[in-house]
Amino acid sequence: MINVVNSIEKIAAENGVTKISTLVLEVGELSPVVPHYLEAVYPAAVDGTLLQDTELEIEVIPGNALCKQCGMVFNLLKHRKVCPDCQGGEWELISGTEFLIKEIVAC
Repeated sequence: MINVVNSIEKIAAENGVTKISTLVLEVGELSPVVPHYLEAVYPAAVDGTLLQDTELEIEVIPGNALCKQCGMVFNLLKHRKVCPDCQGGEWELISGTEFLIKEIVAC
């Protein structure tokens, strides 16, 4: 989280932003980053920084895969890594491992 704060402060400085109201992060449901933990550490990570009084929003990106047998897109967690259409177990991951800064809302 400290790296995210440092990146945002750098971006803000480069763009002349002096006040931020909201930080929006995208976190994939298959990523090692746990949204609940981000929310828990956020106040300490932003204390004394430009982000100190900001609101944190986290958008969870589903862990989706493309079935290599039938071409269906499905959620890996919901369907336990098996295509619900053809029961195929070969798939290509298409989303869910992200951890991105989506939006910085300036005041």
